[in-house]
Parts: sequence; C-alpha cells; structure tokens
Amino acid sequence: MNSFMQTKENIKREWYVIDAAGQTLGRVATKAAHVLCGKHKPTYTPHVDCGDYVIIINADKVNLTGNKLEDKKYYNHSGYPGGLRERTAEEMINNYPEEMMERAVKGMLPHNRLGRAMGKKLFVYRDENHKHEAQKPIKMEI
Repeated sequence: MNSFMQTKENIKREWYVIDAAGQTLGRVATKAAHVLCGKHKPTYTPHVDCGDYVIIINADKVNLTGNKLEDKKYYNHSGYPGGLRERTAEEMINNYPEEMMERAVKGMLPHNRLGRAMGKKLFVYRDENHKHEAQKPIKMEI
C-alpha cells in the first residue's frame, strides 16, 4: 500500500470567510493558520502548499483577554541605531487592526518559503466589506 502524496497540479482551493467580531485574537488566528496550511483536508501533505484562501473580516472588533491591551507590545526596527518602534496592542487594534491580525496568523505558519506562500493567501479587512464576493467564499464558524 502506498501513501498518498498531494501534488501542486491537482490541488482544489476553496475560499473561506472568518468573521472576527467578538472572537478572541488567538482563536481566530489558529483557525486561519490551520486552513492556510491545509490541515483541515484529508489530502494534507506537509511539503506542498495545499491550503485554502482565508478572508478575515471585522478585524477591528476582535477581543484580547486580560491586560493585553496595555501590556502587549509590538516591535519594529528600522535597522538604524535608535530605530526601535514600540506600539501597544490598544494602539495596534485602533490604528492597524489588519497588521495585528496578519502578524498573529503569520506567526503560526512555517517560517520558510512554504510559509510565505501560505501567507499570501490571507486577506484581512477592518470591517465587513471585502472584494472577494466573486470567489463565492464559504462562511466558517469558530
């Protein structure tokens, strides 16, 4: 008996919509990463990008538990001396909710070429409007 190995030529990709309103950031991110990797399919193969497309809407209405709004920090560095920029989670959720959600999801993907290819199938929107209606996305519950 041979093991099944998915090839990139015979992958069928679906589109899924996840509504993040009222959900916890980590729960939404893990579900999205799971679908982007393709682990929800019986044909999952670790070395092939067999995941589906994910659209996350209402990213600005996501919840953070505990004191994370004040305590959690997001860091960027320009590469120059003194170029460290620090933002709180409250600042991120008010001004950059798309980036906050993308960082959470992409941090759960593999950190290699395959993970970068998976990350390109993620689309995050601040509110409930998105431009992917033509793909007929399937609503996914968390």
